[in-house]
Amino acid sequence: MVSKINPDHLVKKAVKTEVKKYVSSRNFQELALSEVLKKNLAQKGYEHPSEIQDKSIDHLMKGVDMIGIAATGTGKTGAFLIPFIEQVLQGKFKSGLVVVPTRELAQQVQTEFASLAKGTGLKTNCFIGGTNVPKDIDKAKQRVNLTIGTPGRLLDLMQRGALRLQQTDVLILDEFDRMLDMGFIKDIQSIVASLNQRKQSLLFSATLNKSQEKLIQQIVNNPVRVQVASGKTSSDNVDQNVIHVAPHENKFQLLLNLLSGDNTDKVMLFAETKRGADKLSKQLSKSGIHSDAIHGNKSQNYRTKVIDRFKRGKLKVLVATDVAARGIDVKGVTHVINYQLPLTMESYIHRIGRTGRADATGVAYTFAN
Repeated sequence: MVSKINPDHLVKKAVKTEVKKYVSSRNFQELALSEVLKKNLAQKGYEHPSEIQDKSIDHLMKGVDMIGIAATGTGKTGAFLIPFIEQVLQGKFKSGLVVVPTRELAQQVQTEFASLAKGTGLKTNCFIGGTNVPKDIDKAKQRVNLTIGTPGRLLDLMQRGALRLQQTDVLILDEFDRMLDMGFIKDIQSIVASLNQRKQSLLFSATLNKSQEKLIQQIVNNPVRVQVASGKTSSDNVDQNVIHVAPHENKFQLLLNLLSGDNTDKVMLFAETKRGADKLSKQLSKSGIHSDAIHGNKSQNYRTKVIDRFKRGKLKVLVATDVAARGIDVKGVTHVINYQLPLTMESYIHRIGRTGRADATGVAYTFAN
């Protein structure tokens, strides 16, 4: 496939604007939540709801359908988990399903649920690719309050008759635009069709795409729309640059020159193919740069270990395909480098969103042949 992006659109200086931090007029202890949930929120250090949480929780507690547009790192996982847990504790709902595009995001949602639901007796299961299918079939027999998973594995278990979700009350599609980008549209449609008794449907994402509106209307019913990010532009906190590579130039040497620069402490390097990611990682390692690669062919255990090493600073460069553009929350990423032009602007936006997070300024480079 050929990229649709004009490289000239990927040059933009970071805008150092004084962004007023959103502060809710209420804290979690003032909300109509169960004491055990308030206690867990306090133990996690959560005092005030984030903007997406503040603008979502009241709607969701009423049981309405919702579309939430918010960037990664804004607290949207809590925005759907907190009201879900509360409504289960109140007896309004019994079960829910969270569908996410990547294994890493599924595990993060499960970890967040476990900490928020501690001491409540609520149970969860997580089903993702790269794990043992027979074990997943055994797990699917368990009755849990929240099932979390990636589309392919969920649908596989459903088709085997192991996972029965017909009685599910709440459907949550997180990063739904990314799932469609990754080719999960038919899987999503099949999963949604099987949950025909659901009482509430939620869609959360960082971007909006008009071409998806028809599908969205099939999933949610008269939804409330909550938007705390434009969903259309790349981060203002990222200094964006394009490196034009002439036919006679050594592209890999240009990459090494970049990585030898100041403050390139924690770099995410994106490749378009699995083979390309592996090749880059091996070349970097041979050049004395601590790096490793993750993509869809790597086992889940391997991917988890690599990401952990990257988080702890044991790796300077994490090479990845788009599987890592979502669901990986690593603090302190200084640079994002696209070794080729991304296929779509949506992909580009999500990739460079790995840097320039919170109040930090990040740097993005994109190679264009």
